[in-house]
Amino acid sequence: MRIICLVPSITETLVECGVDIVGRTRFCIHPVDTVKNITSVAGTKDINWDKVKKLKPDLVILDKEENTLEMAETCPYPYIALHITGVDNVGDELNKLALKIDSLALKQIAVRWSSLAQRPAKSWSSVESIPGILAFLPGSDKKPLKSIKHIDYMIWKQPWMAIGPNTFIWSVLKILGFSEYLINREDKYPNLGENLKPDDKTLYLFSSEPYPFERYQRQLAEEGFHGAIIDGECYSWYGLRSLRFLETQLSSS
Repeated sequence: MRIICLVPSITETLVECGVDIVGRTRFCIHPVDTVKNITSVAGTKDINWDKVKKLKPDLVILDKEENTLEMAETCPYPYIALHITGVDNVGDELNKLALKIDSLALKQIAVRWSSLAQRPAKSWSSVESIPGILAFLPGSDKKPLKSIKHIDYMIWKQPWMAIGPNTFIWSVLKILGFSEYLINREDKYPNLGENLKPDDKTLYLFSSEPYPFERYQRQLAEEGFHGAIIDGECYSWYGLRSLRFLETQLSSS
């Protein structure tokens, strides 16, 4: 089966499962040695159907959280639209896809996800234990962390945007044991405006993607933020990458 996958984390997972991926998005960057030989036909919010036509796909894979409704409505080929919203439903969605493409390897990954979702949340003594931190902002590692009351996971700037409930990232932080620190807002991805005043009681986790926060560590520190750069792929790539990350973290309970 010739497949075009428009979901980066699923592309990575399917490649490792030995599935024939003939088209991808420009954000499908893993595994590097394989995807560089797969034709890029889209972003996650746009697609070139003329390029797709040349690849003669049997199936296009979309996700309702990552891709747009317009992409699904204009798709001239058979497609499946996953809807992965958290740790608790990855297994079911991947199993649905595994049945569609007849992949035993993906079925086994789905089983692992379902098993992981049944595990109790990990207990942590402090926010110092947050896994996946790539680097603390200048000066932040020298500040006492015991006084932290909240965690805000930031994904964008101009305007500032964070994650809220009913998102995959939120569910990862929750199963890792940090639910008591999370700020419960109404929106999935709350817009915090152009000018965000840092809160001394909040630890800000700046995701390594999609916004390139790593480039602005010193600037963020100068603006008064107490926080760190965190590995966004571990927290948001809901295929094999985040599965392995969580299995490792939860096995050390």
